[in-house]
Amino acid sequence: MGLERLAVVMQDVDSVFDIDTMKEIRDKVCELSHKTYRQDAMDDVSIRLITDHIRSATFMISDGIRPGTGNREYVLRRIIRRAARHGRILGIDGLFMARLAEVVINNSKDGYPELEEKKEFIFKTLNTEEERFNRTLDNGLLKLSEMEEEMTKKGEKVLSGENAFMLYDTFGFPVDLTQEILEEKGFTYDEAGFDACMKKQKETARGARKETNYMGADATVYNELPTDYISEFDGYDKTESKEVIKNICLITEEGGEISSELLEGDKGAIIVEKTPFYATMGGQQGDKGVIVTESGRFVVEDTIKVVGNKIAHVGHVETGMISAGKEATFKVDVALRQATCQNHSATHLLQKALREVLGNHVEQAGSFQDPYRTRFDFSHDKAMSSEELAKVEALVNERIAAGVDVVTNVMSMDEARNSGAMALFGEKYGDSVRVVSMGEYSKELCGGTHVKNTADIGTFKIVSESGVAGGVRRIEAITGANVIKYYKKVEETLNEAAAQAKADPANLVAKIASLQKELKEVSSELESMKAKAAKEALGDASGDMEDVKGVNLIAKALSGVDMNGLRDLGDELKASVGENGVIVLASEADGKVSLMVMATDGAIAKGAHAGNLIKEVAPKVGGGGGGRPNMAQAGGKNPAGIAEALTTAKEVLTSQIS
Repeated sequence: MGLERLAVVMQDVDSVFDIDTMKEIRDKVCELSHKTYRQDAMDDVSIRLITDHIRSATFMISDGIRPGTGNREYVLRRIIRRAARHGRILGIDGLFMARLAEVVINNSKDGYPELEEKKEFIFKTLNTEEERFNRTLDNGLLKLSEMEEEMTKKGEKVLSGENAFMLYDTFGFPVDLTQEILEEKGFTYDEAGFDACMKKQKETARGARKETNYMGADATVYNELPTDYISEFDGYDKTESKEVIKNICLITEEGGEISSELLEGDKGAIIVEKTPFYATMGGQQGDKGVIVTESGRFVVEDTIKVVGNKIAHVGHVETGMISAGKEATFKVDVALRQATCQNHSATHLLQKALREVLGNHVEQAGSFQDPYRTRFDFSHDKAMSSEELAKVEALVNERIAAGVDVVTNVMSMDEARNSGAMALFGEKYGDSVRVVSMGEYSKELCGGTHVKNTADIGTFKIVSESGVAGGVRRIEAITGANVIKYYKKVEETLNEAAAQAKADPANLVAKIASLQKELKEVSSELESMKAKAAKEALGDASGDMEDVKGVNLIAKALSGVDMNGLRDLGDELKASVGENGVIVLASEADGKVSLMVMATDGAIAKGAHAGNLIKEVAPKVGGGGGGRPNMAQAGGKNPAGIAEALTTAKEVLTSQIS
């Protein structure tokens, strides 16, 4: 029956919205909206919808899902935004979702303690998404309202697919929300037309995307493989084995075909029933290496999982010929495997360290490990500080130095959960799972390959931290020999910088400070010389002043003065033009034009507007610009038009003055 339906029976109420936990949320919705339940049927629909959706959204965020465009991410975004819209329908002012989530958490935290642990992150996620949707909703509703008015005028009841797609593509307005709003007013939309627009956009995007991998997603040769066997990875404890080649795929630019052999230079894929090569999965890149037979040598550039639960060793024949049905020696590149294992094991330690430093709201949102780095995406709503990064890095290196054995156990899913192992929400696991433990510090479900002991990782260094999506951050890090290479590169850069600064590396900071001080003094002296030169170029501008309907205008051309210089001159000329004045200065330097217009308060009161004036003047010098009523600036590429620009400035000012 489900817990809620059982509660309906036990509590002898009419619906799930009347049981104690749901009623408390429902009552909070009524309190915020100043509505009474069961007084208005339409209000009741909104009250029940919000009550249901806020429970779902709260638990989904707690489980590590973030609003986005992916499958489950979009479901979360949809229910948050749908609830937010119905909050508006009920007349709830301001952000309210987090306030309702607090009721959900208080009701359920005894059975789900993680809700209390992650409540601040849940609140922040809801507030952020609600704020974002409010902006989307305002823009989309305005445009949709205009479309509805147009439909009404024409006597139409169906919104065109093109318009529905425009709301989706330009305004970020979900089509299902468009449909819901239209249906409330007796309209609908052309679903087929919308789908056609969506298909056209995808085809355009696909056509613009250049495939760079001959094993691209469009290859269908694997669909032709026999279905009577699957491939098994048996390389957790070995990197070399002898196997009989079951099938060979010849890969061509057109796609490929099943073949009995590959010749020297051919690109292809080799499939066997058992292999020590790990196939790309769970964020870990597939192994590289070689496959050797009596007649040839095949270089494995990548190992991937393909249709039919088979493992394909993708690469090319380096020498000789490779034939199906022949025994071959499969040799994994041990150095690359070990480097990948170092990065993968370090990622487990990284996730635990992040949860210690940032909080238990941290959940994995994606990862990638190859021999050169680890990339870890995680849920967090702001950039990490340098102190937080240093603390995380130190925690990981502490565990590496502790030399803890990395132990893998195969157990049932229930046993894994009871052991406290972390699982990724949304991942599909079989009846038996692999649990990778690093002492009591880290315990996760993982099918990848790892080091035998944390000391094998060597050392760990975070090289970057950045944002990749709303509420998702990314750390890139390196381990082992790659850290040594990193510091070697830093040392080389430091020595090069010291040589350029003519200083010892140990004294480089002091030398830079000295150079900065010297540069500041030189820059100051240069600015003074520029200002002096600009004044000399300007000369006595009072003789150039004209009266334009009671407003004093100085419009003058200069040479070699930059925009900063023009602004300084304009400030000085204000005294010359008096209370009612406009200053227009144009200067040519290095083939480019700088324009600056200033207007006093008295001139503005009479109708002068610097921003509007410069908009009409700038095209004369091949440019554009704008600004406020009292000050505006522009640039141009046609110095020959300066004289015409100054003449136009007088004409525009004349038209502005009332």
